[in-house]
Amino acid sequence: MDGNYYMIHDYLIFVGVFAIFFFFTVSIYLLVENQKLKRKNSRLSGTNKMIQQRLNEVQLEQIGTKLNPHLFKNILNSVQSHAYHTYRSLDQLANVLDYILYESNNKFVSPKEELNFALSLIEINKIKINPLFDFRIKSRINKSDEIYEEKVFAPLLSVDLIENAFKHTDFLAQDSFISIHLELEDRIFIMRVSNKASLKNVLEKENSGFGSQSLDQRLKMIYSEFYTLHKTSKNGIFTAELTINLGEFYDKMRYS
Repeated sequence: MDGNYYMIHDYLIFVGVFAIFFFFTVSIYLLVENQKLKRKNSRLSGTNKMIQQRLNEVQLEQIGTKLNPHLFKNILNSVQSHAYHTYRSLDQLANVLDYILYESNNKFVSPKEELNFALSLIEINKIKINPLFDFRIKSRINKSDEIYEEKVFAPLLSVDLIENAFKHTDFLAQDSFISIHLELEDRIFIMRVSNKASLKNVLEKENSGFGSQSLDQRLKMIYSEFYTLHKTSKNGIFTAELTINLGEFYDKMRYS
């Protein structure tokens, strides 16, 4: 009887030790497999980020290739519309073309370069309008701002708002106007464009195609949470205001 008892006791001990060993072995195996899965997921996550980044770059390149010919066409139409301003226009046109050909392929330019381009583009478009037309431009640029000459500005972002203002303004209306405000202060860029448009032009603008869409896409892909773009239309007056916190974006670029 005692012999059977000890045999059962030893058997239970053996079973208990085996069970502990088994669960310990399974736990180690699962832990190792879990670590492998984590490393695999980490690699996949890194690969996905690289793919997404490359996809964004390709999309931006495609947007750029569509945008530039469209811009060239509008500029040439502007120059052609007033031949008596040809010399002055060609001088401004040279600045614009240099920027498009040599700077727009860069991922970023400085606010100084983009602002100079925007002012030249405005001058080219101004030759289309009567000298008595109510055109207002105001710039408040702090050239001592620390990011004024830093490569933080996506090239050609100012094109869409400028081009749309001239394209959709009702130049024949007595109360018609175009107002452009450019500002760089405390590392924040602001561009506000307003114009009086006819009902037809307002409707066309609301349904306009590539320009507005490409601007929205580029801003989202490049500046993400560091920008706001507000568009309003009231009593025939269309206003678009773009604000980019270039300072915070610059900080993120430096430390990421």
